[in-house]
Amino acid sequence: MPARSLNKDFNEKLEGMDAIEMKRYICETFENVWAVEHLGDTFFMYAPDGDLPPERQFPFVTIVTGDRHDTVSNLDRPGAYRLNIGLTKATYTAWFGAAPTQRDADGVLETGFDYAVPDSFMPHPVYASQHWVCVVNPAAATLEKVWPLLAEAHEFAVRKYANYTARRTHRPMEV
Repeated sequence: MPARSLNKDFNEKLEGMDAIEMKRYICETFENVWAVEHLGDTFFMYAPDGDLPPERQFPFVTIVTGDRHDTVSNLDRPGAYRLNIGLTKATYTAWFGAAPTQRDADGVLETGFDYAVPDSFMPHPVYASQHWVCVVNPAAATLEKVWPLLAEAHEFAVRKYANYTARRTHRPMEV
């Protein structure tokens, strides 16, 4: 999928999408997505009714645009962002093997990846142990890998919501 950029100078070099275009793509492509913005970052949740209780407000994808959560991706540079995707254990394992468990003194998972390298598909620096992956400023070739993973993450969120709804609907009556 060729992408045109709103941030021409930076993205023409990378031939990818900027954070605004990525947000638009996710919101327009997947049904019932609730995009919550906070301090320049965007958190995408599946919410068909738009009223998830706080304990169910967990994103399936995020776009982080600065070093507020961690500094290993060097996201405070102009135009930089990191796309984070929550996968199923099976998909994560197919890409990267077992999820890492060892952390450095800053809480960053030790995976052998340089988390600041643009356009490199890799385990998430903090949440890989929960089967999250990331890519800093994905370019066209990497986006071809990202599209199906975004769809899978959305489908997984839909299943989790359906399971949650079914449990609430079929609860035994309290006496």
